[in-house]
Amino acid sequence: MKRRDFLKTATSAAAGAMVSGPAIFSSAKADARSETLLIVSESGPNNLDIHGVGTNVPGYEVSWNCYDRLIGHEMKAGPGGVPYYDRDKFKPELAEDMTISDMSATFKLRKNAKFHDGTPVTAKDVKWSLDRSVSVGGFPTFQMSAGSLKKPEQFVIVDDHTVRVDFATKDRLTIPDLAVIVPCVINSELVKKNATEKDPWGLEYTKMQTAGGGAYKVTKWTAGTEVILERNDDWVSGPMPKIKRVIWRMVPQAGNRRALLERGDADMSYELPYKDFQEIKANGKLDVVSLPFSNGIQYIGMNVTKPPFDNPKVRQAVAYALPYQKIVDAVLFGLANPMFGASADKSTEVAWPQPTKYNTDMAKAKALLAEAGYPNGFETTISFDLGFAVVNEPLCILVQESLGQIGIKTTINKIPGANWRTELNKKEMPLYTNVFSGWLDYPEYFFYWCYHGDNSVFNTMSYKSPEMDKLINGARMAAATGDKAAYDADVKGFVDLAFNDLPRIPLYQPYVNVAMQKNISGYQYWFHRRLDYRALVKA
Repeated sequence: MKRRDFLKTATSAAAGAMVSGPAIFSSAKADARSETLLIVSESGPNNLDIHGVGTNVPGYEVSWNCYDRLIGHEMKAGPGGVPYYDRDKFKPELAEDMTISDMSATFKLRKNAKFHDGTPVTAKDVKWSLDRSVSVGGFPTFQMSAGSLKKPEQFVIVDDHTVRVDFATKDRLTIPDLAVIVPCVINSELVKKNATEKDPWGLEYTKMQTAGGGAYKVTKWTAGTEVILERNDDWVSGPMPKIKRVIWRMVPQAGNRRALLERGDADMSYELPYKDFQEIKANGKLDVVSLPFSNGIQYIGMNVTKPPFDNPKVRQAVAYALPYQKIVDAVLFGLANPMFGASADKSTEVAWPQPTKYNTDMAKAKALLAEAGYPNGFETTISFDLGFAVVNEPLCILVQESLGQIGIKTTINKIPGANWRTELNKKEMPLYTNVFSGWLDYPEYFFYWCYHGDNSVFNTMSYKSPEMDKLINGARMAAATGDKAAYDADVKGFVDLAFNDLPRIPLYQPYVNVAMQKNISGYQYWFHRRLDYRALVKA
């Protein structure tokens, strides 16, 4: 990317971010709250560090707003005109310039950038942070490997304000992978002072407080209750945000969250029951945004290494017994894209997500279960993340009832949101529901995470198939070399194989639903599905 093009994108992004929201009646109370945003949600972060062990999805929101990355994404008009991240276009963040050559990318840092404690940001902080991301293991390290960023040697200090990233191989996911949440830039000297021999990367320290230089900093966190963030008035990596203070409160009861919104006591909320979103939208007193998850599905996962789900016919029986349409109608109130009932047995598009051939057919389900050697069914558990109980609990109740009709007796296992990621990665749950949404919106990226045998993080079904790995690797190579025919064949191949082996059963493509007061503007849809406070405006 040429410098003038990079700076041009920065200028256009700044102009877009400065658009103010619609005017509202100005009262003394509104004036007092005009620079404070009050968010209510079902669950909150369990860790403030994206590199932490088992950091949950709400934790992503803190990291996104409190740490800078070298680059970010440009925005475009999405469905309904809502600003939507552009997966293929990038803008400067901590880096003011980026030069891409054949096998490397060089980043010039902003010389006036500082961390929250006033320490200047230098190339050594960037290298240490990137080294940390590829070394701590678990999710962060796998995320970096998704873009072929695997070794500390790939990150080179050129001078105090210049860093070079060397490519391990040609991979179209490398540059996009530098714009996700994981490669954030951390105050290395501060964290090293608080590291120990057993914890060389200071993960215990950054679990409890932020150590970045992003647009916001956490000033108070009471786990499970409240997060308070203050604007960093010295931030230089983008247009200064309009919101000075964010108060994010955890309100477990959905009815209470809705009441706070409708009374005007809260500004924004997500994780309401879908019925509430439909009613709020029809009422018209609040604004509601509903957008499909990019590259995402809600699914039923099965541990394919342990009986009875090691038997493909059992997995297929479950697929035919699921109450797909009831879930879409009764739980989601139509706010989802169905991923079931396709007319063809094979994939029809070079795309993801796309529907499977499965639909509710109890006769087929019973016959398959009998063929698998379980004519009278069996007993098992179905687990879900209690942090997203608004959807997961009624969904699991419907699945429990439906599986009971073919003799599969399930006990529902509710796992606290703070523990969900840890329990999921143990790979001991026989049957569970979860959402996965690929941060990079490419089919091969989703399948690398969820179906590749080398991936121990989100391949929570313990599925291994040399044929699947070959197809995923082939698609990545074809994308890098521009071989469209090979790419199309490999993508269709791995989708077909996933639907045949069926280690997980797609249910639907969920929607992000956010309700907000009429005086809130600037909402943007991001791949991580969480709020970006930097763009929000309160009139």
